[in-house]
Amino acid sequence: MATAVTLTPVDSDRVVRRKRSRSRSSDVSAGPPPTRRRSRSPPPPRVKLDLPRVQDVDPVRRAQRERELAARMAAVELEKTTKPNEQDSAQEQADKQAEFQKLTSNSRSGGVYIPPARLRAMQAAAATDKSSQEYQRLSWDALRKSITGIVNRVNVANIKQVVPELFSENLIRGRGLFARSVMKAQAASLPFTPVFAALVAIINTKLPQVGELVLARLISQFRRAFKRNDKTVCHSSTTFIAHLVNQAVAHEIIALETLIFLLERPTDDSIEIAVGFMREVGAFLVENSPKANALVFDRFRDVLNEGTISHRVQYMIEVLMQVRKDKYKDNPIIPEGLDLVEEEEQITHHIRLEEELQVQEGLNIFKYDANYVENEEKYKAIKAEILGEGSEDESGSEESSEEEEKDEVDEQEGILDQTGTNLVNLRRTIYLTIMNALNYEEAVHKLLKIQLKEGEEIELINMIIECCSQERSYSTFYGLVGERFSRLNRVWMECIEQAFDNYYHTIHRYETNRLRNIARFFGHMFASDAISWVNLGCIKMNEDDTTSSSRIFVKIMMQEVTESMGLKAVAERFKDEEIKAACKDMFPMDNPKNTRFSINYFTSIGLGVVTEEMREYLANAPRLIMEQRRALLEQESSSSSSDSSDDSDSDSSSDSDDSSSESDTASIATNSSFNSQRRARRSPTPRKDYSKNYSGGPARSPASSRNYPGRRDSPPHRRYDPPPRRPREDSRERDRERERDRPRVDGYDRRRRDDSRDRLYEKERDGGYYSRDGDRRRGSNRYRSPSVRRGSPSPRRRRSHERDYDDRRR
Repeated sequence: MATAVTLTPVDSDRVVRRKRSRSRSSDVSAGPPPTRRRSRSPPPPRVKLDLPRVQDVDPVRRAQRERELAARMAAVELEKTTKPNEQDSAQEQADKQAEFQKLTSNSRSGGVYIPPARLRAMQAAAATDKSSQEYQRLSWDALRKSITGIVNRVNVANIKQVVPELFSENLIRGRGLFARSVMKAQAASLPFTPVFAALVAIINTKLPQVGELVLARLISQFRRAFKRNDKTVCHSSTTFIAHLVNQAVAHEIIALETLIFLLERPTDDSIEIAVGFMREVGAFLVENSPKANALVFDRFRDVLNEGTISHRVQYMIEVLMQVRKDKYKDNPIIPEGLDLVEEEEQITHHIRLEEELQVQEGLNIFKYDANYVENEEKYKAIKAEILGEGSEDESGSEESSEEEEKDEVDEQEGILDQTGTNLVNLRRTIYLTIMNALNYEEAVHKLLKIQLKEGEEIELINMIIECCSQERSYSTFYGLVGERFSRLNRVWMECIEQAFDNYYHTIHRYETNRLRNIARFFGHMFASDAISWVNLGCIKMNEDDTTSSSRIFVKIMMQEVTESMGLKAVAERFKDEEIKAACKDMFPMDNPKNTRFSINYFTSIGLGVVTEEMREYLANAPRLIMEQRRALLEQESSSSSSDSSDDSDSDSSSDSDDSSSESDTASIATNSSFNSQRRARRSPTPRKDYSKNYSGGPARSPASSRNYPGRRDSPPHRRYDPPPRRPREDSRERDRERERDRPRVDGYDRRRRDDSRDRLYEKERDGGYYSRDGDRRRGSNRYRSPSVRRGSPSPRRRRSHERDYDDRRR
């Protein structure tokens, strides 16, 4: 039967004494104890152990069990002093993990704030095992903070330095973090939307999945905000989408679908969002989708005419129309400094507005990755490929070798390109591009993509003009192409101006049809102010410097300009001081002959209004010439009077000079009075009776009453003041012979032009027709003056006599 054992502490001295005590037996004799005992030495000191006491009836068994228990307790104490407590270490590790989870998983944003020193200690502790969840969580938080910081400090000035820093982070793992950060930053600062769009465009060229995720989330955000009637979020989302379309990250179909969606059921908020969206993306649509852009503006115009929206929104639509007229000068497609992506490198995503989108919201939160180390190594390889790390020496040697190869190729091309093969190929490319274009905007867009070397711009303009000249009739297509090129860049304007000068001086080489097309092309250029009117200074309008081809060219060109601008606007333009100074050879006022030629030419082509100043000059020219000659004569007379050696000779010579000069001035005055009287005849005055004697007028001079051979009586109303001194008879006969032998000048002659003008006027005045010999066929009895004799000379014959008389007078 088991005995209950109670362990109680027992004194060691007592235990020793118990061991030495002897049990009493009955066999021992009861003799007296010895009188003297031997003294014992003190026992050595022993370690006092707090041993348990065993309750047992049998003392031997009790002592044995106590010894076993003491040995066991001593072994336990020894083990505690030699080995660490594994249970305490496990408990400490569990406490640390619980603290880490509390710090990092307390909120959705990534946990509470951790001091930097403590965070570094935690990272160092977790870095021992990179595949652990704690290390991945710390690296995820570091990635989130780094991406957010880089996106928040990007701008136009530092975007080129920020992009490599952004690629150094794992954007494949953190693409959700990047999309969320860039969308929040854009919504907080709308003026920086072009910068964020450029950043997304750069990343999209290397990591297209990142750009697609940003675009998908923007479209999803716009749809959710539109359902909630959140105008602020809709405006920020559409602005970001518009700039992504401008950067070619998104296709223009998403912009058109957004506009149609907003304009389908117009309200004040939807129209306001559509107007803001159109201002950002309008310039891109004008260049790439002109027909769709026109349809959108037609819809805006219909909404404006319906009047269902408020006046404030109507005014916004009117402002948008004005912005369109100004060609979006304040809203360019890509602002300056942000055109960082080549067109052939950009990847465009075709995402529709109504399709199902994969926004991948799970990418915003941390998830444990079992293959974390392998994925990090893969991204390091991608980063090295994107940034070109680890191959600087190799790249330097490759660049030097490529430069040497380019130099060698350039030298070889300089030798092989003497045949002009490249120029022929360039012209063929330009011709095929123009012929395959549907409209002028497409033609300009495709022609700008052609790679031209420096100095080859003039070849493009020449090919446009040559294609225009080859057409059967003129097409405004080529004029619009030239106008668009001249407005794009100053280089193209200078090329068109140079082409005008070249074609004007070589226009005689072209046949009539080609000449007409070229003239109308340049007429369109001048009418639309694509080139400056100062370039008309190369035209010298006189008989010596013009040919029939050049006169026809100027005629067709000026008629095209007049049809486009109107005669009044053309006259006002030529009155500009700068243009007047440049076109002094086109309207010459240095020589009466050239002035008369220019007046007759421009009058014949219907531009007589621009010749008013030349007519005034021509009317005052005799007086000016006479004043100059009088000053010259006075100077000569003063010099001749100072010479006292030959008075008689000088007097005779001066008399002869005076007589000749006065006769010349008299002839000039006669011509001027004759011209003034001829201009006065244009007024509708009744016909005069030539049979009456005009006794009331001044007496006629003997010179006017002389009868010259072959001359009949001239009408008495043409009076000429006689010169103050007539030459001698022999000189007059000699001048008559010279005038008779002088050949008549053909061309734009003043007398022929004035004669035709007088004939037209007399036809209008008489209201009838003249027969071949000058008699009227119709209306002769009605309009004939009763005092005119039937035997009087006909008007045509009288004018011929007058011309003969004037020629002799000269």
